[in-house]
Amino acid sequence: MKGSLLNDAFFSRLEAMSLNLKTSLAGYFGGKHLVKTYGQTVEFADFREYQLGDDIRRIDWNLFSRFEKYFLRLYTDERQMQVQIFLDCSASMGSEDPRKAAYAVAATAALGFLAVQSMDKLTINFMRGDKSENPFGTIVGKDAFFRAVSTLEETGFSGETNIEKCVKSCTETGDNNGLTVIISDFFTDSDWKKAVDYLLYKKRQVLLLQILTAEERDPSYDGRVNLIDSESVDTSDTRNMRIRITRSMLAAYAEAFHDFVEDIGSFCKRRGATFLSAGTEKPIEHVLFGDLLKVGIMS
Repeated sequence: MKGSLLNDAFFSRLEAMSLNLKTSLAGYFGGKHLVKTYGQTVEFADFREYQLGDDIRRIDWNLFSRFEKYFLRLYTDERQMQVQIFLDCSASMGSEDPRKAAYAVAATAALGFLAVQSMDKLTINFMRGDKSENPFGTIVGKDAFFRAVSTLEETGFSGETNIEKCVKSCTETGDNNGLTVIISDFFTDSDWKKAVDYLLYKKRQVLLLQILTAEERDPSYDGRVNLIDSESVDTSDTRNMRIRITRSMLAAYAEAFHDFVEDIGSFCKRRGATFLSAGTEKPIEHVLFGDLLKVGIMS
């Protein structure tokens, strides 16, 4: 992929980071995520009084000698998370500006790397049309991840994407067992909010990562221009038009764009999901080591 951001230095900077869960997890045993339930690790968590049927091997005899009561030692539990990444592969995500595609792929790879580094199960789903494609299956371990990355860089971006249908078409979405990330510009007519509600119904932690170019945030058009929708396949599409750009139009666009981003953020806040809007003019490291840390997704 032209302008690829993926290299050894990129992944080495992620070695000290990890994905952070905000909620309890009913995932698989054997991972590295500490959860609020008690389990079999060696990390001490708390005491509680002995109850009939408890394992007597967990009785703390030092406490018994002091209080003449039986107390059990409790230890933290560790679980394996299922991390799902849905990457919007529509034309607006990369056909016009390869830097945007490279940015989206880099974000996908970074979050995926953090997942496998924590011994989590990872799936990378390409959203195209009404369905999501998972060409790699379930990825476990760094060897399988890096084999997938070599193909990930060749991802094509074209056509339109229905985020709602793509997310709901995925049969691998578990219940209350991890994080789902949707990476998109959210320039879509589909009801992406229903996709978020569906994931929250499945009790998943949700992150929406919006990728935008500087031109999309603050267009520099002037005079008469032809505006062509990158996802349009018909030249007679009503979304394509020839207009004269004025200052008032640019001001109206700035206001509408602000409302557009604010609406996504407000919706996510009400639902308990996490939203982050990132511009490709900012180095990807600033997003990974700054913004994602601030919103609590990484630690």
